[in-house]
Amino acid sequence: MARELTLTEHRAESPRHTSFYLACGEEGATPIIFVHGWPELSISWRGQLPVFAGLGFRAIAPDMRGYGRSSVPPRREDYELESIVGDMIELLDSIGARKAIWVGHDWGAPVVWSIAQHHPERCHGVANLCVPYVPEGFAVRTLLPLADRNLYPEDKFPYAQWDYQVFYEENFERASSGFEADARATVRALFRAGDPAGRGKPARLAFVRANGGWFGPDNKAPAVPRDERVISEEDEDRYVAALERNGFAGPDSWYMNAQSNIAYAERARQNWRLTMPVLFLHGAYDYTCETIDWRLAEPMRAHCADLTEATVPSGHWMAQEKPACVNAALAKWLAQKLRQLWAAA
Repeated sequence: MARELTLTEHRAESPRHTSFYLACGEEGATPIIFVHGWPELSISWRGQLPVFAGLGFRAIAPDMRGYGRSSVPPRREDYELESIVGDMIELLDSIGARKAIWVGHDWGAPVVWSIAQHHPERCHGVANLCVPYVPEGFAVRTLLPLADRNLYPEDKFPYAQWDYQVFYEENFERASSGFEADARATVRALFRAGDPAGRGKPARLAFVRANGGWFGPDNKAPAVPRDERVISEEDEDRYVAALERNGFAGPDSWYMNAQSNIAYAERARQNWRLTMPVLFLHGAYDYTCETIDWRLAEPMRAHCADLTEATVPSGHWMAQEKPACVNAALAKWLAQKLRQLWAAA
């Protein structure tokens, strides 16, 4: 009889940080750790945790620093990647494991890429969704040379599709207050499925500074229906409760440490070429992280010795919009590249 797979709640605590995390699967099995991005939670991986537990792994998803039931430090500089990578290494230590398979999405991807750079000995392999590897660090300064200047002419779009990241630097309080004005409306406005009609057009986030904010002069998310293709009512309630409790200052602070993140990557220059197995999943309709038609994936291809790529027919919220596609790509990669880690039948 197959055992029932249930999600359990845990905390990894140290003097410097507490990570709340969900886990599923046998303790002691090879850990596969799923790292969410902005503005998500551990539940963003609800479609993956029981699946990979069922395949014999210890599937884990933390609330990242500034989110949910993990620590929410008060200073913006507390959200630099070096500190966040430290959180993840402490989490791995807390479960008594030397190595893990790491899977990241959105800001979780730079965390995982950084773990691969700075702690390759803690990685069986790494997989990332949407955000590719940029060895010099993921920041506007390092991304701009890869911009498509036909679609984003420099005189009109000086920061290309990454204009929104500069808005955080210039108007941090307005950005955070806009999201907080109506957290439920914000969640509904953000978590939407990909739209094939947007291909070849400038991304909405390229206009944030010109519009005076993510949601224009009103600085409040518009009233739109929940997109059931991405989140259910229960998921929405969980996101809203966490964001109303903690606010957006922590999540938004992840965007405020570009220089320190670049310096952190520079200190790992000798490890810029990744030698462990790497999987990257392209979002066919993710126009901010456009990796199919443009050059954004080129540094990754040049710096990964064992790279596997696949495309998922989704927008940015890939793991939630198309969980079966993501799970299939991950499972195939694990079977092909890390077969020795599969639990014995």
